[in-house]
Amino acid sequence: MSKRIAVIGGGSWATAIVKMLCDESAGAVAGESVSWWIRNEETIDYITRYRHNPRYLSSVELKLNLIELEHDLKKVVQQNDVLIMAVPAAFLAEALNGFTAGDFKNKVVFSAIKGIVPGPNLIVGEYFNQQFDVPYSHIGVITGPCHAEEVALEKLSYLTVASQSAEFAQLVADRIRCRYIRAAVSDDIYGTEYAAVLKNVFAIASGICHGLGYGDNFQAVLISNAIQEISRFVDAVHPIDRDIKSTAYLGDLLVTAYSQFSRNRMFGAMVGKGYSVKMAQLEMNMVAEGYYAVKCVHEINARYGVHIPITEAVYRILYEKMSPAIEIRLLCDKLT
Repeated sequence: MSKRIAVIGGGSWATAIVKMLCDESAGAVAGESVSWWIRNEETIDYITRYRHNPRYLSSVELKLNLIELEHDLKKVVQQNDVLIMAVPAAFLAEALNGFTAGDFKNKVVFSAIKGIVPGPNLIVGEYFNQQFDVPYSHIGVITGPCHAEEVALEKLSYLTVASQSAEFAQLVADRIRCRYIRAAVSDDIYGTEYAAVLKNVFAIASGICHGLGYGDNFQAVLISNAIQEISRFVDAVHPIDRDIKSTAYLGDLLVTAYSQFSRNRMFGAMVGKGYSVKMAQLEMNMVAEGYYAVKCVHEINARYGVHIPITEAVYRILYEKMSPAIEIRLLCDKLT
């Protein structure tokens, strides 16, 4: 039976996912529409008139015949079966204020957020399970390696769709797969989501090092150590048999740490060049998920005690206002 799909969020990644769902995918070929929730009614009016998102991926021409724009989130949740969440994790609780478990009964929730919900310090799947009683069999993750900007350019990209339900993972993979998107499936909802969170932290570290003048040789050592850090952390949090070298983990880390499109790397580079955290955030006018994530991971790791020196260095730079130059110099002695 066909499932109605909604995308929740109005940013770059949400816009990219809407584009995928409408560009020669299985659903688009069948004429199935996509419900798209955007908070700002002025943005909806602009898209309706000009077929472009005015603030994010503005070069993308949207196929309005396949899109149902809506600013009433309650209505979107009520009318759709599969909800793809693509709002920043730091603002997820605010967006869902007033919702109850009953609103999400029988819904399938996929996270495309790549962040941790502050406060309870839960990855998005855990948050929906604990806050709204969504069973893990109805929870999934959409992860990279993939940048929204390259989706906009229709450059060949690969995604991983993870869910404990093979049926739901395949359904979403089939719906986003199109001429320039390949999609694989996985059952590792914990590992893929935590890896997606941590790679943003390491992209900030990479950017800080770039801003400080470190070269490619050092970056290679940094990112080699970063994938080991991911492996140690996800194995401690959710120990199962997984191949950390696969694209959902290593590939996603590499593209986020090295790409010119990585907002987390850009944010880190500004901090490395001497910008304050606040000034870097204002200059970017975009959310760098790694900024919020590193504090959450630091607090979560108080329970596990995993050796995560890169993460801790980024935390001290961003939250304890330690000198980036000194912290990275100290970190150099901890890398192998």
